[in-house]
Amino acid sequence: MTSGEAGDAAMVTVRLFAGLRERAGRDTVELFLEEPLTVFHLLERLSALLPDAADLRRNHRVLVAVNRESAEDDTLVRDGDEVALMPPFAGGGRAEDIPEARPGTRIQTGDFSVDREIAAVKAVSTRVGGVAVFLGTARDFSKGRAVRKLAYEHYPGMAERVLSDIRSAALKRFDIIDCSIRHRTGEIPPGGNIVLVVVGAEHRAEAFDACRWCIDELKKTAPIWKKEFTPEGDVWVEDRP
Repeated sequence: MTSGEAGDAAMVTVRLFAGLRERAGRDTVELFLEEPLTVFHLLERLSALLPDAADLRRNHRVLVAVNRESAEDDTLVRDGDEVALMPPFAGGGRAEDIPEARPGTRIQTGDFSVDREIAAVKAVSTRVGGVAVFLGTARDFSKGRAVRKLAYEHYPGMAERVLSDIRSAALKRFDIIDCSIRHRTGEIPPGGNIVLVVVGAEHRAEAFDACRWCIDELKKTAPIWKKEFTPEGDVWVEDRP
């Protein structure tokens, strides 16, 4: 609660993610509003908790979603809304924990089987003449530092929708037959699988183009964050090469 007694005021829930959550020392804030506010003015109201919130927004170091939809500075926030403040997006299980492989999108803690995901896309149609695959794995070295492990966090509900939107857009944008996207969350050791994109098409050019576009869009738009655990300390990765 950040504004005293609620009275008849409207209440908004603000959720903080990754590095912003750690800096604030909490993951949610209940903010009472006398009237609807724009995102810009809401950030100013939060200045007691995050003194540089407005500056971060102006410098594109914090992203905002309202009810799991990307928001602009002039987006209105009303009673009952959920507002998410998010850093820029960062670009393990047993075999029996792996969900059934079928084309689509999924965020999961357990590992995925690359072979099964490829087979699922191929099984969609005998017209598939080429399959392009991008597999992202965890490195043990990054920006001059040894990395002991990675941890991924996502915004439940919004992240799943964004991945689904990327797949739908790829199916419309490219001459492909099907597409599958998987991303893991939680802790991942060096060498572990992180993200997988599988695209099946009649011809290789469209499969390659769609696969690259999907992973690039995922890194730009999916609310998923990465933390690196190094001997020098833990670091949230909030930029992309």
